[in-house]
Amino acid sequence: MKRLLNTLYVTTQNSWLIQDGQNVVIRVDHENKMRVPIHTLNNIVCFGLVSCTPQVMALCAENNVLISFLSEHGKFYARVHGKTHGNVLLRREQYRCADCETIAADIAGRFISAKIMNCRTVLMRARRDHPEQCNNDAMNLVIHQLERISRQMEGIAILDEIRGKEGEASRLYFSVFDHLIITQKDAFKFIQRSRRPPLDAINALLSFVYTMLANEVVSALESIGLDPAVGFLHRDRSGRPSLALDIMEELRPVVADRLVLSLVNRNQLQGKQFKTTESGAVVMSDDARKELIIAWQKRKQEEIIHPYLNEKIPLGMIPYVQALLMSRYLRGDLDAYPPYIQK
Repeated sequence: MKRLLNTLYVTTQNSWLIQDGQNVVIRVDHENKMRVPIHTLNNIVCFGLVSCTPQVMALCAENNVLISFLSEHGKFYARVHGKTHGNVLLRREQYRCADCETIAADIAGRFISAKIMNCRTVLMRARRDHPEQCNNDAMNLVIHQLERISRQMEGIAILDEIRGKEGEASRLYFSVFDHLIITQKDAFKFIQRSRRPPLDAINALLSFVYTMLANEVVSALESIGLDPAVGFLHRDRSGRPSLALDIMEELRPVVADRLVLSLVNRNQLQGKQFKTTESGAVVMSDDARKELIIAWQKRKQEEIIHPYLNEKIPLGMIPYVQALLMSRYLRGDLDAYPPYIQK
C-alpha cells in the first residue's frame, strides 16, 4: 500500500519556492521560512501570488510531485506535472470504456449510487447526533426519498437518466443542509448550493474543500497511470479533470461536507472570518483559510476501515485506493468497480 505523503499548502502571498539540494524551500522577503524534503511530498498547492523557480518544477517532476496553482480564494488555475506514468494499455482501456455508453453508464451508476448512499449516511448521522435539531419532518422525508432514489438507480443504463437522478438527489440533500448547521446559524445560514461565485460562507467553504479534494484525486489518478481528464459520468471538456470529478461524487458527502460541518458546529471558524466582495462573492480570510487547511490535513490522517478492502487506512488514502480499484476493474481483475460507501 502506498504511504500517505504530505501536501504542502503555500498560502503566504509573495512567497517563492526554491530548490536547495533535495529540498523545497519557501522564501518570503529574502528569508527562508520553511524547508521540506522532496521525498516527503506528494503535492504542492500554491494559493495566490506564489512563484516557483524552474529548478523546483524540475525537482518535483523528477519525484512525481504535482504542483497546482490556485487563486487566493481557491479557484483552480493550472497544474504542473512531469512525465505521464502508467501502462499505456491501461489508458487505452480507459478510453475504450469511456466511449462505450453501456460500460460508462454502469460505472457512472456506481459513482452516483454511492454518492446518494453517502449523502443519506451524513443526514442519518446528524439526526442521531443532534436529534433535537435534525429529527424533523423535512429531514426524515429527504432520508426516505434518498433511499427511494437509491433503489431506482438499480438497472439504469442511460447516462442522462443517471445524471437526472444525481441532480434530484443533490437538490434533496442540499434542501435540508441548513438543518445540519447547529451553531452560528445567522453567520452560516445555508439556502442553496452556489458555486461561481459562492454566495455565502458555507458555499465558500464547500467550494474550497472540493477544490482540495479534486487536487488529491487528480494526483491519485496520475500516480496509478489513469488519465484524470477522461471520465464516465462527466464527459470530456478541455481542461476539466472528468474522471477526478467522477470519483469525487462518492467522496464529497463523507469526506468534504462532514469536515465543513464539523468546523462550523465546533466553532472552529467564525462568521467574522468571511466577507462579501463587491461582486457578491463570499470569501474567507487568511486565518480561516489556514484553519481549514490545517483541519483538512488532520482529517486526512484519521484512520477508517475501507469497506471493500476491509483494512484500516488513513482517510487521505481513499482517493488513491479508489483510483487503484478503478485500474484493477479496467484491467479485468475485478468484475465491477467498487465505490466507497461509508457505513
